[in-house]
Amino acid sequence: MSAVELRKRIDALMPRARAELADLVAIRSVADPRQFPPEECHRAAAWVAGAFTEAGFDTHLADTPDGSRSVIGTRRCGREDAPTVLLYAHYDVQPPLADAEWRTPPFRLSEVDGRWYGRGAADCKGNILMHLTALRALGNDVPVHLKLVVEGSEEQGTGGLEAYVPEHADLLRADAIVVADTGNAAVGHPAVTVSLRGLADVVVHVDALPSELHSGMFGGPAPDALAALVTVLATLRDEAGDTTVHGLPTGGRWPGAPYPAARFRADAGLSPGAVLLGSGEVADTLWARPAVTVLGIDCPPVVGSTAALAPRARARLNLRVPPGTDPYRAASALSEHLMAAAPWGVDVSVEVEGVGEPFLADTGGPAHRAMDDAMQAAYGRPVSLLGQGGSIPLCTVFAETYPDAEILLIGVEEPQARIHAPNESVDPREIAAMALTEALFLRNYGAPAG
Repeated sequence: MSAVELRKRIDALMPRARAELADLVAIRSVADPRQFPPEECHRAAAWVAGAFTEAGFDTHLADTPDGSRSVIGTRRCGREDAPTVLLYAHYDVQPPLADAEWRTPPFRLSEVDGRWYGRGAADCKGNILMHLTALRALGNDVPVHLKLVVEGSEEQGTGGLEAYVPEHADLLRADAIVVADTGNAAVGHPAVTVSLRGLADVVVHVDALPSELHSGMFGGPAPDALAALVTVLATLRDEAGDTTVHGLPTGGRWPGAPYPAARFRADAGLSPGAVLLGSGEVADTLWARPAVTVLGIDCPPVVGSTAALAPRARARLNLRVPPGTDPYRAASALSEHLMAAAPWGVDVSVEVEGVGEPFLADTGGPAHRAMDDAMQAAYGRPVSLLGQGGSIPLCTVFAETYPDAEILLIGVEEPQARIHAPNESVDPREIAAMALTEALFLRNYGAPAG
């Protein structure tokens, strides 16, 4: 089947893809029982299992150690010596955040200016529809053995599938693993992600006083925890905005495609003259260097606050760690830095919440070459190799469990998708083009040698 014929099939399948994405987005599959009922994730898992069963897979639901359910599937082709490809995605989504910030209801797929809006429309339910549309376009003409895993707790980072994979290694073993949870440099500009930063999440606690003290009677000589916390946090960046954690290297250079500053400003919704942090190129600071972010602070709110010194305060920090840096050593370095920065004799302690490994792909194998050819055919332009500032710890688990497998990170997400934020959306042209890419990849990769 030619690329032209595949493209026509995919175009004909797009109305179905939209309807099914609407069904899937309507399921509030946030994997946090404090926010949404677990039954919502169970519904999403059942939906995914049913859709891939209809697409020719033998599927079942697997309980993972964090309590989430993964959809596991297999589909054999007629050639015994054909390679095996594992398709990955996740059906859980980020919380919607404030409904008032959405231009459309977060759990109703809505079209605005040609884009489809809704929580999970891109990350990662759009990628599930990419897989399904590619497989439907190929029909019975899939020349590889297929395996499938669609997990249900990726966004919460509780590690259910990461723990499950090594214990069930043969179940998911493959020659190539397509991780559909990233995306392109921009709409219509194809890319394979080859680098992911790891992470270390910590909570820093500051204790300064046994209880609140009147700010007029005691303020000045007595330390307060909130001022001490601000002082500690201020040591994490220098005047240029570079992250400065003692013991962490900060001079990394990104060897792949650049990320022009003007495009980054546009992607981030910044003004053209906005100052960008860091002393290197955007790609350096985003993909090759550590970066620390203050995710939240516990302290007295403005409304309801009193004229008193705060006895204690805490902050949650996220440290992104580039490939080549051990994330456990990075977590230790951050903890030691924070405690060493304690001012005025206050007590500073650090709790490490979680650590995730960085990832660097090997791009020299036949699967990467087949993907490069498929992307160029689908998009009609050269493919970029990108990094991603985010983390997918499962990629490291895949690499350790299946050292001979090639891992390819692709997907329908791109900067305009605003994943994890209000008004997440997907461009349907990306679903169509990436479905064509995946169909061509499976066909090319499974072609008999010679």
